Amino acid sequence: MDKLVTYRTHIHDLLKEYAQYKPSYGNIEVEQIIDTQNDHYQLVTVGWNGYHRVHNCLFHIDIKNGKLWIQHDGTEEGIANWFVERNVPKSDIVLAFYAPYRRQFTDFAVE
Repeated sequence: MDKLVTYRTHIHDLLKEYAQYKPSYGNIEVEQIIDTQNDHYQLVTVGWNGYHRVHNCLFHIDIKNGKLWIQHDGTEEGIANWFVERNVPKSDIVLAFYAPYRRQFTDFAVE
């Protein structure tokens, strides 16, 4: 299977897995935002908790130049580790939430 098809499948699986977890408070929905044409993927929560608006991004992933760019990761486990467990090489994962000069100190791709 083509690498990009595999990566997209992994992202869809990740979105489905985390979308199952509904907040136990408020009137909040979990939304999967999937832009397959441009390879942008997000999981967000939206709604109301009492009188307070809730709008949060749990994670945001892009596919750029054949690599997974993790733009934001609000999970406890770390979604980069989730991908590594599914045999995505660390050289194909960019922790984009780190400044470019800091990425060289991780075990993951610089860009």
